[in-house]
Amino acid sequence: MAIKLKKNDVVQVQAGKYKGKTGKILQVFPKANKVLVEGINIVKRHTKPRKQGDKGGIVEKTLPVDASKVMFFDAKVNEASRLGYKIVEGKKVRISKKSGEEV
Repeated sequence: MAIKLKKNDVVQVQAGKYKGKTGKILQVFPKANKVLVEGINIVKRHTKPRKQGDKGGIVEKTLPVDASKVMFFDAKVNEASRLGYKIVEGKKVRISKKSGEEV
């Protein structure tokens, strides 16, 4: 099944530690079925200095989350909604199932 979500879509997390939080999609990984969401799934990584003069330390990094755990957030009805497709004037467009409006 193809991912209907795209970059810059606002999504809401449906399961896990960040359940209920919303964020913008920064990147989509369709082969891995994952999305990178701003402010969601943040982890801390300990890094070593690699070159002379580099500083090591603790770096916060955003990791991808499974696409099945997020849902498109429809601002018109202020809740999460599924996405569908509709043909409008010969073009295929995405629509929100809750509001019925074009995304």
